[in-house]
Amino acid sequence: MKKTVLAFSRITPEMIERLQQDFEVIAPNPKLGDINAQFNEALPHAHGLIGVGRKLGRAQLEGASRLEVVSSISVGYDNYDVAYLNERGVMLTNTPDVLTESTADLAFALLMSSARRVAELDAWTKAGEWKASVGASLFGCDVHGKTLGIVGMGNIGAAVARRGRLGFNMPIVYSGNSRKLALEQELGAQFCSLDQLLAEADFVCLVVPLSEKTRHLISHRELGLMKSSAILINISRGPVVDEPALIEALQTQRIRGAGLDVYEKEPLAESPLFQLSNAVTLPHIGSATHETRTAMANRALDNLRSALLGHRPQDLVNPQVWKG
Repeated sequence: MKKTVLAFSRITPEMIERLQQDFEVIAPNPKLGDINAQFNEALPHAHGLIGVGRKLGRAQLEGASRLEVVSSISVGYDNYDVAYLNERGVMLTNTPDVLTESTADLAFALLMSSARRVAELDAWTKAGEWKASVGASLFGCDVHGKTLGIVGMGNIGAAVARRGRLGFNMPIVYSGNSRKLALEQELGAQFCSLDQLLAEADFVCLVVPLSEKTRHLISHRELGLMKSSAILINISRGPVVDEPALIEALQTQRIRGAGLDVYEKEPLAESPLFQLSNAVTLPHIGSATHETRTAMANRALDNLRSALLGHRPQDLVNPQVWKG
């Protein structure tokens, strides 16, 4: 008898067709009623879950008696109660690496947009305000040659650093849990404390995973250490930044600006950030390209198939539960 897979989001008809070669597939459909009700009804039958964007822990999974694996179509896994999955012996997989370059592209799009006031001046131009050459009040700031600070020098951080150093001749400073000697040699990057980075960098790019240690890593004190001319870029997770503190820093022009793809609450329907011309706000699109989302989905599908067919998944977050 085939095992059952519950596919709950970001699942294309092509993926369902591939899954059906090996498994029974249940895919909640909004046309058939409440998605949550469909999910909860199917959960007790599921040996595997695949999708993203749903919080899964003890309360949500208690009835999933057959569950063997949760395959997340994401790099981050802060939506999942890993300790509970470990307790249950349920495998958790993610999709690292495949979104590195796309997310780094977006970091630089935010950086450039914030520095050169692209979104603000686009709206200004479309509103018919361009009646003469722009004056100093609408000038942006240069990117080339400025100091780029990377907080969290993992794969994505390194990809951002390469764009800055090799593309824009930017000196690189970085902070994190460990030094990256090969990257220091490649890019001339300098390892330093977070406080030193904040004081020196013209652009501060956050690329850390969310944990209790990094929650509100950037708050009033840290924003106070930044240059008044500096710009903050957040492509990590929203709660890494104390959002009210950032809003205050932007309103008072304590820092020049911010480029944000993530927020403490998502989706973000209403926020003082939307009223600020020095904040570029995007709807969490770090990996949102056709190519990358397809690659992520395929990677998640491969992880799921491996787990349910008795093989060790390539991207196992909690290897201690592997019984192979």
